[in-house]
Amino acid sequence: MDAIFYVIPGLIMAVALFVAYRVVFRSLQMRRAWNSGLTAQARCLRSYTTVSGGHGNTSVHTTLHHVYEFVARDGRLVRFEEEGGPGARVEGDLVTVHYAEGAQVVATAHAPGHARQAAATAGILVFLGVVVVFCAGFMSTYSDMSSGTDPMSGF
Repeated sequence: MDAIFYVIPGLIMAVALFVAYRVVFRSLQMRRAWNSGLTAQARCLRSYTTVSGGHGNTSVHTTLHHVYEFVARDGRLVRFEEEGGPGARVEGDLVTVHYAEGAQVVATAHAPGHARQAAATAGILVFLGVVVVFCAGFMSTYSDMSSGTDPMSGF
């Protein structure tokens, strides 16, 4: 029974650390695309939304997705999907994309916003750090309480 007080916080910590990894990875991808200096005209092939939540008393969250296609400098046809972007962007619209070449082309249709991206990444990482520290503190306190020592005495 005690294992649940270690397994659940451990899983929450693992998910928080994975999300932190994905946030940093995506932030670095966008920065790489913006800093490469390469741009191209892309066509919006598709625009759609996904809906999550709404079960019971939870709120509904709608995410807008766009699918773009462009020709890279080396002649490759690149198609990518991106969340966010303006709601007025529809199928057939032409947009400027920033991309970085390589084995895997990294592209974004978001306008460069280094400060905004850094602030958003930092805010998410701080929140996830608080979650990890809380879970670790919970596990440590539970361990002290279950071993019979007084967590407030320091001994």
